[in-house]
Amino acid sequence: MDFASAGRHVRTARPATAQPATTRPATAPTATTGQSAATGHAATVPPDASAAPPAATAPPDALAGAATPAEDLAPHDLPDAARILILHAADADAPTAARLYAQGTAAERRAVLLALPHLALFTGPDAVPLVEDALRTNDTRLVAAAVGPYAARHLSPHSWRQAVLKCLFTGVPLTAVAAWERRARGDAELARMLTDYAGERTAAGRPVPADLDRVLALTSRTAAASPTATTAPTRALTREES
Repeated sequence: MDFASAGRHVRTARPATAQPATTRPATAPTATTGQSAATGHAATVPPDASAAPPAATAPPDALAGAATPAEDLAPHDLPDAARILILHAADADAPTAARLYAQGTAAERRAVLLALPHLALFTGPDAVPLVEDALRTNDTRLVAAAVGPYAARHLSPHSWRQAVLKCLFTGVPLTAVAAWERRARGDAELARMLTDYAGERTAAGRPVPADLDRVLALTSRTAAASPTATTAPTRALTREES
């Protein structure tokens, strides 16, 4: 099984009801086989290597949900999980991730983005172009995958603000944006952008996303209390955002 065909081999969200005690978990062979496919060379994967990434390659908050039991996954989540396990077992580097993303379907691109917090490349900005590319699409599942822990750690302030606006515009819930409270706190420029966006929507007779008020309440309150808040020019909305 390789990265591209992983989704076709996943058929059920429930593991087999009876499994011999000597049989390894179903996810372990998947990760081992996928390693050869993703990297082009064979390597040995310990039996528990697919359960969680090395602590040194990603912070604890990036690994939330990594140990979710297979029986708790919805059927549409399993292809993503299988591909993430393959990439993690292979410890895909930046060139490999970029190649798989560039050549992949939307589902494969999403899996690459979701896998970023579980790879050694999480510590560097090499995968930022993949995140920025995903944020230029209108595929909401791709956008949601792009604003995870990797984006929270590596996107520049301007790009991250644009990502928040993109989520509001496309209807991606705020809960998909990793660490949004930390990054939004005290961000007076984000507060101005959100205010402008809300004003444009209201003037056009369009509803203002409820999540906008959540972010704006935090940024406005914190920015107003900060003596170092400075005034910056108001950014005009793009046609897409309005």
